[in-house]
Amino acid sequence: MKTVITIGRQFGSGGREIGELVAKHFNIPYFDKELLTRTAKESGFCEEMMEVHDERPTSSFLYNLVMDTYSFGYNASSFVDMPISHKIFLAQFDTIKKIASEGPCVIVGRCADYALQDNPDALNIFIYGDEPNKVERVMAKYELTSQKAKDMMIKKDKQRQSYYNYYSSKKWGRADSYDLCINSSILGVEGTVKLIVQAVEDFENR
Repeated sequence: MKTVITIGRQFGSGGREIGELVAKHFNIPYFDKELLTRTAKESGFCEEMMEVHDERPTSSFLYNLVMDTYSFGYNASSFVDMPISHKIFLAQFDTIKKIASEGPCVIVGRCADYALQDNPDALNIFIYGDEPNKVERVMAKYELTSQKAKDMMIKKDKQRQSYYNYYSSKKWGRADSYDLCINSSILGVEGTVKLIVQAVEDFENR
Protein backbone atom coordinates (compact mmCIF):
# COMPACT_ATOMS: atom_id res chain seq x y z
CA MET A 1 0.00 0.00 0.00
CA LYS A 2 1.23 3.51 -0.75
CA THR A 3 -1.83 5.75 -0.40
CA VAL A 4 -1.64 8.82 1.82
CA ILE A 5 -5.16 9.64 3.02
CA THR A 6 -5.93 13.25 3.94
CA ILE A 7 -9.14 14.04 5.78
CA GLY A 8 -10.73 17.48 5.97
CA ARG A 9 -13.72 17.59 8.28
CA GLN A 10 -16.53 19.67 9.69
CA PHE A 11 -16.48 19.94 13.46
CA GLY A 12 -18.74 17.26 14.95
CA SER A 13 -18.76 15.08 11.83
CA GLY A 14 -16.65 12.38 13.49
CA GLY A 15 -13.75 13.00 11.11
CA ARG A 16 -11.07 12.34 13.69
CA GLU A 17 -12.60 9.07 14.87
CA ILE A 18 -13.13 7.98 11.24
CA GLY A 19 -9.51 8.81 10.41
CA GLU A 20 -8.28 6.79 13.39
CA LEU A 21 -10.37 3.76 12.39
CA VAL A 22 -9.18 3.92 8.77
CA ALA A 23 -5.55 4.08 9.94
CA LYS A 24 -6.20 1.16 12.28
CA HIS A 25 -7.79 -0.89 9.48
CA PHE A 26 -4.77 -0.46 7.22
CA ASN A 27 -2.32 -0.53 10.16
CA ILE A 28 -0.71 2.75 9.06
CA PRO A 29 0.35 5.85 11.06
CA TYR A 30 -2.28 8.43 12.02
CA PHE A 31 -1.57 12.16 12.37
CA ASP A 32 -3.84 14.74 13.92
CA LYS A 33 -2.41 16.43 17.02
CA GLU A 34 0.55 14.09 16.42
CA LEU A 35 1.44 16.32 13.48
CA LEU A 36 1.95 19.26 15.85
CA THR A 37 4.25 17.18 18.06
CA ARG A 38 6.31 16.06 15.09
CA THR A 39 6.49 19.57 13.57
CA ALA A 40 7.53 21.02 16.94
CA LYS A 41 10.28 18.42 17.25
CA GLU A 42 11.62 19.03 13.74
CA SER A 43 11.23 22.80 13.53
CA GLY A 44 12.21 23.89 17.03
CA PHE A 45 8.89 25.65 17.70
CA CYS A 46 7.42 24.80 21.07
CA GLU A 47 4.31 22.63 20.92
CA GLU A 48 2.22 25.05 23.03
CA MET A 49 2.85 27.80 20.48
CA MET A 50 1.85 25.48 17.66
CA GLU A 51 -1.39 24.64 19.45
CA VAL A 52 -2.23 28.32 19.80
CA HIS A 53 -1.93 28.74 16.03
CA ASP A 54 -3.39 25.34 15.12
CA GLU A 55 -5.78 25.73 12.15
CA ARG A 56 -6.28 29.40 12.99
CA PRO A 57 -5.31 32.07 10.47
CA THR A 58 -4.08 35.54 11.34
CA SER A 59 -5.81 38.57 9.90
CA SER A 60 -2.48 40.03 8.71
CA PHE A 61 -1.85 37.27 6.22
CA LEU A 62 0.59 38.06 3.40
CA TYR A 63 -0.19 35.25 1.00
CA ASN A 64 2.34 36.16 -1.69
CA LEU A 65 5.16 36.66 0.74
CA VAL A 66 4.61 33.22 2.24
CA MET A 67 4.22 31.48 -1.08
CA ASP A 68 7.24 33.26 -2.58
CA THR A 69 9.26 32.32 0.45
CA TYR A 70 8.08 28.75 0.20
CA SER A 71 8.64 28.46 -3.55
CA PHE A 72 12.07 30.01 -3.72
CA GLY A 73 13.62 28.75 -0.53
CA TYR A 74 13.67 30.72 2.70
CA ASN A 75 14.97 34.19 2.03
CA ALA A 76 16.53 34.98 5.37
CA SER A 77 15.27 38.56 5.72
CA SER A 78 11.66 37.91 4.69
CA PHE A 79 11.55 34.82 6.90
CA VAL A 80 12.72 36.84 9.90
CA ASP A 81 10.00 39.46 9.26
CA MET A 82 7.28 36.88 8.76
CA PRO A 83 4.57 36.55 11.45
CA ILE A 84 4.98 33.52 13.68
CA SER A 85 1.76 31.95 12.37
CA HIS A 86 3.21 31.86 8.84
CA LYS A 87 6.44 30.31 10.04
CA ILE A 88 4.42 27.64 11.84
CA PHE A 89 2.34 27.01 8.70
CA LEU A 90 5.49 26.57 6.59
CA ALA A 91 7.04 24.24 9.16
CA GLN A 92 3.85 22.17 9.20
CA PHE A 93 3.75 22.16 5.38
CA ASP A 94 7.28 20.71 5.32
CA THR A 95 6.45 18.11 7.97
CA ILE A 96 3.34 16.96 6.05
CA LYS A 97 5.43 16.47 2.90
CA LYS A 98 8.08 14.59 4.86
CA ILE A 99 5.52 12.32 6.57
CA ALA A 100 3.91 11.52 3.22
CA SER A 101 7.28 10.65 1.71
CA GLU A 102 7.80 8.05 4.45
CA GLY A 103 4.85 5.91 3.35
CA PRO A 104 1.10 5.46 3.68
CA CYS A 105 -0.66 7.26 6.54
CA VAL A 106 -3.77 9.22 7.49
CA ILE A 107 -3.41 12.98 8.04
CA VAL A 108 -6.34 14.96 9.46
CA GLY A 109 -6.82 18.67 8.68
CA ARG A 110 -4.06 21.29 8.46
CA CYS A 111 -4.34 21.80 4.68
CA ALA A 112 -2.67 18.40 4.14
CA ASP A 113 -4.49 17.91 0.84
CA TYR A 114 -3.08 21.23 -0.38
CA ALA A 115 0.44 20.44 0.84
CA LEU A 116 0.27 17.15 -1.07
CA GLN A 117 -1.48 18.39 -4.20
CA ASP A 118 1.42 17.20 -6.38
CA ASN A 119 1.59 13.81 -4.69
CA PRO A 120 -0.01 11.16 -6.98
CA ASP A 121 -0.52 8.84 -4.00
CA ALA A 122 -2.65 11.29 -2.00
CA LEU A 123 -6.38 10.60 -1.72
CA ASN A 124 -8.17 13.67 -0.37
CA ILE A 125 -11.41 13.21 1.53
CA PHE A 126 -13.80 15.66 3.18
CA ILE A 127 -16.26 14.52 5.85
CA TYR A 128 -19.33 16.58 6.67
CA GLY A 129 -22.59 15.89 8.45
CA ASP A 130 -26.15 17.04 9.13
CA GLU A 131 -26.44 19.65 11.85
CA PRO A 132 -28.62 17.64 14.32
CA ASN A 133 -26.15 14.72 14.26
CA LYS A 134 -23.16 16.98 14.69
CA VAL A 135 -24.78 18.92 17.54
CA GLU A 136 -25.60 15.64 19.29
CA ARG A 137 -22.02 14.39 18.95
CA VAL A 138 -20.53 17.66 20.24
CA MET A 139 -23.01 17.78 23.16
CA ALA A 140 -22.05 14.25 24.20
CA LYS A 141 -18.32 14.73 23.78
CA TYR A 142 -17.96 18.09 25.53
CA GLU A 143 -21.00 17.86 27.87
CA LEU A 144 -22.58 21.01 26.44
CA THR A 145 -26.12 22.26 25.97
CA SER A 146 -27.53 22.16 22.46
CA GLN A 147 -26.99 25.91 21.92
CA LYS A 148 -23.41 25.86 23.26
CA ALA A 149 -22.61 22.86 21.04
CA LYS A 150 -24.01 24.71 18.03
CA ASP A 151 -21.99 27.85 18.85
CA MET A 152 -18.81 25.79 19.26
CA MET A 153 -19.43 24.07 15.92
CA ILE A 154 -19.93 27.34 14.07
CA LYS A 155 -16.81 28.86 15.63
CA LYS A 156 -14.58 25.84 14.92
CA ASP A 157 -15.76 25.49 11.33
CA LYS A 158 -15.26 29.21 10.71
CA GLN A 159 -11.69 28.90 12.00
CA ARG A 160 -10.96 25.87 9.84
CA GLN A 161 -12.54 27.44 6.80
CA SER A 162 -10.67 30.73 7.06
CA TYR A 163 -7.38 28.92 7.78
CA TYR A 164 -7.80 26.65 4.76
CA ASN A 165 -8.99 29.44 2.46
CA TYR A 166 -6.09 31.66 3.55
CA TYR A 167 -3.32 29.18 3.08
CA SER A 168 -4.55 27.14 0.13
CA SER A 169 -5.74 28.10 -3.32
CA LYS A 170 -8.88 26.00 -2.84
CA LYS A 171 -12.12 26.40 -0.92
CA TRP A 172 -12.73 24.49 2.32
CA GLY A 173 -15.62 22.05 2.16
CA ARG A 174 -16.31 22.57 -1.53
CA ALA A 175 -16.64 19.33 -3.49
CA ASP A 176 -14.16 20.28 -6.22
CA SER A 177 -11.41 20.77 -3.61
CA TYR A 178 -11.40 17.03 -2.77
CA ASP A 179 -11.48 13.60 -4.39
CA LEU A 180 -14.35 12.34 -2.24
CA CYS A 181 -16.89 14.06 0.05
CA ILE A 182 -18.90 11.93 2.47
CA ASN A 183 -21.88 12.76 4.69
CA SER A 184 -21.15 10.78 7.85
CA SER A 185 -24.70 11.38 9.10
CA ILE A 186 -26.04 9.19 6.28
CA LEU A 187 -23.61 6.28 6.71
CA GLY A 188 -22.60 6.60 10.36
CA VAL A 189 -18.99 6.30 11.49
CA GLU A 190 -18.65 2.60 10.62
CA GLY A 191 -20.30 3.00 7.22
CA THR A 192 -18.08 5.98 6.39
CA VAL A 193 -14.98 3.99 7.36
CA LYS A 194 -16.12 1.12 5.11
CA LEU A 195 -16.64 3.49 2.19
CA ILE A 196 -13.19 5.05 2.64
CA VAL A 197 -11.53 1.63 2.91
CA GLN A 198 -13.23 0.61 -0.36
CA ALA A 199 -12.20 3.89 -2.01
CA VAL A 200 -8.57 3.42 -0.92
CA GLU A 201 -8.51 -0.14 -2.25
CA ASP A 202 -9.92 1.00 -5.59
CA PHE A 203 -7.45 3.93 -5.63
CA GLU A 204 -4.57 1.49 -5.03
CA ASN A 205 -5.71 -0.73 -7.91
CA ARG A 206 -6.32 2.06 -10.42
